[in-house]
Amino acid sequence: MAFNVTSKYHLEPPVMKTDGQLQKDVTAERAWEPSINSAEIGVEVKEGIVTLAGHVGTYAEKLDAERATMRVSGVKALAVEMDARLSGSSTRTDADIARLVDNVLQWTTYLPKDSLQIMVEGGWVTLSGEVHWEYQRKAAVGAVRYLMGVKGVNDQIVIKPSISAPVVKADIEAALKRRAQRDANQISVTVQGTDETLTGKVHSWSERELATHTAWETPGLRSVVDNITVF
Repeated sequence: MAFNVTSKYHLEPPVMKTDGQLQKDVTAERAWEPSINSAEIGVEVKEGIVTLAGHVGTYAEKLDAERATMRVSGVKALAVEMDARLSGSSTRTDADIARLVDNVLQWTTYLPKDSLQIMVEGGWVTLSGEVHWEYQRKAAVGAVRYLMGVKGVNDQIVIKPSISAPVVKADIEAALKRRAQRDANQISVTVQGTDETLTGKVHSWSERELATHTAWETPGLRSVVDNITVF
């Protein structure tokens, strides 16, 4: 017995939100996030550009508010006019924060010992130094931004080149062939100094993400430009 099943999908074009609707959606999304005290944050929208203004209790809350806003469809850009005003129990001196940051980074297993320098001024932490991998840079910033007393993080960490451009190119192309053999030959890798560009075509978004992720796994790269298209 044979069954013929035909499915048809009609995709409606996306509906452009009015500024009023966008404001309601942003406010609702913030209220849905339990880590945000939405009563302290004002929302203004003009031509799809959202402005967040007000005061929050921690730098982490500020980041969460920004991320919640960017999750809302229709947001074209985000302007942030919020600042972190720490309560008495959360305040720390710059020296206290510096010691805390140093301890946390020393306990972060992803980082080589004493690879980063720390400066704290007015609650703002500046991280500088060199690492070999992008994930190490992210781990350092992520370990610091949620510490009590921190008002912001200035990331000046540099990814240090460790191998030559031809070797980088060969390693990436070999990794792509191992992981996504069907489309590996469709992807071109161009390396200029410590910057890399991926071009070509793949059959799915997952393969495109795999190629980009593979590129970032190569030590020494500072930037990856993804020009891969899905067909």
